[in-house]
Amino acid sequence: MEDTNRDITVELKAKKFSLWLFMIASFMIFASLSSGFIVYTASGIDKGLKIILPDAFILSTALIVVSSVTMHLAFRAAKQANYAKQRLFLLITVLLGVGFFFTQFHAWNVLIEQGVYFVNYNASQSFIYVFTGFHLAHIIAGVIVLLIVLLHKLGKLPQARNIFRMELAALFWHFLDILWIYIYVFLLLNQ
Repeated sequence: MEDTNRDITVELKAKKFSLWLFMIASFMIFASLSSGFIVYTASGIDKGLKIILPDAFILSTALIVVSSVTMHLAFRAAKQANYAKQRLFLLITVLLGVGFFFTQFHAWNVLIEQGVYFVNYNASQSFIYVFTGFHLAHIIAGVIVLLIVLLHKLGKLPQARNIFRMELAALFWHFLDILWIYIYVFLLLNQ
């Protein structure tokens, strides 16, 4: 029995470490994109974005911040073994994540209406699509993770595993929240 518990502990630590590596790698990608944008605009080829960001980005920010709150509430409910609340708050988090997804597409449509395309004469403007597109790919992954946790038979899963899954899902989701705030502020400062 002791070996089994030790094996489970090692497995769980490995999964958590892998998540941290993934988040660090993701952060490095966005840091390199930021550096690339700064170097490119400093070169004088383009003078920055030269646009006003769509208001849909404000709604996106509100949705993802609220989703972090609901994710925290779901995690707290999991720790209390309140599966009904856990499911409810996970479902709300998923719906807010899907809402974020659609507001990003709306923002892209607004950009297109303004004449800002992914491929255009001002490569600085293309960075908007790169930043938000990469983040949106992470959001899709996050929603999938949340759906897996949500659709699992919570009552039949050992409580320690349920909490562990929720901890990983919450950690990743909060990372996505912080990452979006960074991207939005970075774009705001450079518009």
